[in-house]
Amino acid sequence: MRSERRFPLDDADSFKSGLLNWAATLGDFCWLDSNGHTDPLGRFDGLMGIGKAAELQSSARGAFEALRAFREQTGDWVLGYLGYDLKNDLEELESGNPDRMKFPDLIVFQPEKIIEIRRGQAVFRYLPRAVGEIESDRKAIADTPRELTDAPNRQLRTRMGIFKEAYFRAAAKLLAAIHRGDFYEVTFCQEFFVEEAHLDVAATYRRLNAISRAPFAAWMQFGSRSILSASPERYLCKRGATVWSQPMKGTARRDPSPETDRQLALNLQADPKERAENIMIADLVRNDLSRSALRGSVRVDGLCELRTYEQVHQLISTIRAKVPGEIDPVQLLQDTFPMGSMTGAPKISAMQHIESRESFKRGAYSGALGYMTPDGDFDFNVLIRSLFYDASRGVASFPVGGALTAAATPEAEYEECLLKARAMRQVLEGD
Repeated sequence: MRSERRFPLDDADSFKSGLLNWAATLGDFCWLDSNGHTDPLGRFDGLMGIGKAAELQSSARGAFEALRAFREQTGDWVLGYLGYDLKNDLEELESGNPDRMKFPDLIVFQPEKIIEIRRGQAVFRYLPRAVGEIESDRKAIADTPRELTDAPNRQLRTRMGIFKEAYFRAAAKLLAAIHRGDFYEVTFCQEFFVEEAHLDVAATYRRLNAISRAPFAAWMQFGSRSILSASPERYLCKRGATVWSQPMKGTARRDPSPETDRQLALNLQADPKERAENIMIADLVRNDLSRSALRGSVRVDGLCELRTYEQVHQLISTIRAKVPGEIDPVQLLQDTFPMGSMTGAPKISAMQHIESRESFKRGAYSGALGYMTPDGDFDFNVLIRSLFYDASRGVASFPVGGALTAAATPEAEYEECLLKARAMRQVLEGD
């Protein structure tokens, strides 16, 4: 269906910069960037989807069936995001909190043009009607400036959707529910936002990416709306008949002193509270994957493994399962969505309490962004450490959250939220 041409790259980083700067002039696109992280599950260094041969936008109800039909109709690559509130298509749940961003619950599209950076090559995969543009696009990318001077977004005032005292009250009520036995872990989030924001979106993404260098970074542009993601977390990945999930729970700050930084990492890895957060969600993911996995195939490949990123240390577990070769990939998303790391456990009870205590509709935040291939493979991140922006309304939002367990204190979780918001605030406030 697609025509493919491969070109060697003398400097993959330079090509990546030119590609991104070129795409930013074209309109709608989706860019996925591994930022050079070594990942045995990753299939590319960067993936760009440009233009919309077909598109699906959906509200929550009926979204997964619509996605299934869209895949069958196109039989092709699909890029886009699934918002957190697709939970309402899977369970008897509602989303009644204020919706500042008003993003659709799901947007996916079939790109006219796909450009993949992989192992020192640029791979152009174009639909037949666009194949004649490969050479001209390649030249345009080569001619696009690599280094652009970006002025920081100054004079922007970040506001909080919930004040500290209200956060403490809501967290205390969630902890009381934990002690009652309603659930044993919940991911409680709050929203930071900016109004009257007029962002240089390309410059904002470049700065966020430079600060974070996240392994599942993304920039999705659709009309006046932008998702700029510095996500460190993989939600779900499928390769052939194997599926992996890598829930992330457990966070510690970085420190400029190498000795102190190393001790913070060791303390995180040994902290019983942080490990318990991770292990409870790893167990939930095992249960989710078992819905469609071959009997006895669910395995924990890594438990509470330490990963260090530009801003934070994290604990990550890796759960793997074998699935039937003929399985519908959308079914695997339905089995596991929303990801347990952003709900808590048990999942339904946690989501009910999230709705009653959070002050905003999550929307795209804590959903997933990624791609699906024609043969049913896919890879999606978790939409955290991400900025959501609507240029037509001049509003930007970047929610953050932390896990509450019986051992948690509202004060510590509040400080963790501020830590996770640091990169986005730095980008927006120009500090």
